[in-house]
Amino acid sequence: MRRARRAHRVGPEGMWGGVGVEGKRMSIASLQTLESLDGPVLAPYRTMRMQFEHYAERIFVAEGEKVVRRLLESEIEVLSVLLPERWLEPMRPLIERRAEAVAVFVADKKLLEGLTGYSMYQGLLAVARIPAPLPIEVAVQRSVRPRLLAAVDGLANAENLGALVRSCVAFRVQALVVGETSSSPYLRRAVRASMGTVFQLPVVETSDLAGLLGRLRASGVRCVAAHPHAEGRTVAEASMAGDCCVVLGSEGPGLSEAVREACDECVAIPMASAVDSLNVGSAGAVFLYEANRQRGWISRM
Repeated sequence: MRRARRAHRVGPEGMWGGVGVEGKRMSIASLQTLESLDGPVLAPYRTMRMQFEHYAERIFVAEGEKVVRRLLESEIEVLSVLLPERWLEPMRPLIERRAEAVAVFVADKKLLEGLTGYSMYQGLLAVARIPAPLPIEVAVQRSVRPRLLAAVDGLANAENLGALVRSCVAFRVQALVVGETSSSPYLRRAVRASMGTVFQLPVVETSDLAGLLGRLRASGVRCVAAHPHAEGRTVAEASMAGDCCVVLGSEGPGLSEAVREACDECVAIPMASAVDSLNVGSAGAVFLYEANRQRGWISRM
């Protein structure tokens, strides 16, 4: 296959790379126009469907104008951006404000569609580095009282996890705890489903969710389990006005026994008998809205 058609490394007088106006260093390491997607630096784009392999390398691919824009506005380290020429100028100010140098690749939209196998409406992609794991003690210390945390157990579906992340950011969750049996919110599909809101949410990864919940309880954080098979107690009766962690599981099985036992109480969302559970994104939104309501936060949104 053919290599890149041309590569630009403009000097001090240019607007891409080097030193720009008033001596400000630009954050575009290089600008290349591509005719193919060969080369090791482009490997993450060619393998974008291999999201678990990317996670092992602690990188992820962001897709779409809104997600890429939110990524560039965040503090997450961006490695490169791949986009059609029409998006070059609109995205340039965001790239130039980055603290790190970002490689920028321009390609025809038809070439980019070969990466996914379907028509891409916008064609914007970016590769970024997954942030270093955040210890729960640091997440709690950085949060503001009354603290509102969320935790997930057994949530393997990346799209469902991304939807939950979106609810977490909408309802002011200060950190998300991801248990050992759940997917990462930085998988490509989870990032896409979250619409990039994951970039605003501190994430804690743990290999022992039940043990971590026990430590939270010992520090005064009430752990409320959202369990579809809980009897008697409903979400409206749960006490979530103080420091609280809402613990959510997968649709159907719900939470594991060990995680349920690690919580202060199990409560359910009352619903028609024809439906026994909700998607975790929907269930999470109900629980987190109720926590916000009890805190008097709804009227201040």
